[in-house]
Amino acid sequence: MTVNLFEQFSSPSLLGIPLIVLAFLAPASLFPSLPNRWIQGRLIAIQSWSINQFTQQLLTPLNMAGHKWALMFACLGAYLVTLNLLGLLPFTFTPTTQLSVSLGIALPLWLSTVIIGMRNQPTHALAHFLPEGTPPALVPILIIIETISLFIRPLALGVRMTANLTAGHLLMNLVASGAFFIFPHSMLAGATISLFLLMLSALEVAVAMIQAYVFVLLLSLYLQENT
Repeated sequence: MTVNLFEQFSSPSLLGIPLIVLAFLAPASLFPSLPNRWIQGRLIAIQSWSINQFTQQLLTPLNMAGHKWALMFACLGAYLVTLNLLGLLPFTFTPTTQLSVSLGIALPLWLSTVIIGMRNQPTHALAHFLPEGTPPALVPILIIIETISLFIRPLALGVRMTANLTAGHLLMNLVASGAFFIFPHSMLAGATISLFLLMLSALEVAVAMIQAYVFVLLLSLYLQENT
């Protein structure tokens, strides 16, 4: 029987209802809400400290105009981390392995940074297309290259996160399938592969968090160029 490894990335449905909607709403229900007390719990304290450190790390290179995006960057980072990590649990689905979802998040955010640059400082924003001192013969070529590089940014944002998560999940599926079939024949080989699968799972947790951080970091760099 041929096993399709890409079936794990298809959006599951229950009674004809796509469960991807529940996957999108799941992060909001997992984060604890702030209680009306002066003394916070450990979980709230860790959550607040992590968000503060994450936001400070992102906004350090930005000027004051870019600090208006602090709330959005913090929410987007926490949301993407939760979505990526939820896909590592059994019987779950990772929406960010769908290229349409990643592009749907990346495209409007990238476009908003471009619109801000064109509105607030159009001369500086258009200056990226043609560096100063360019020979006249290279002007059309450089404009075309810079235009392509500008419009390829949202595609790179979405493809990077989707490709890394998809590759990691496929590798985990292959290693788990190998351990399942080898373990009845050789316990030593099966145990070795299972140990490798455990280390790979820990690596995939790190990849899920890093990809969310890189996604938001690149958005902050794009914002930095336009503010």
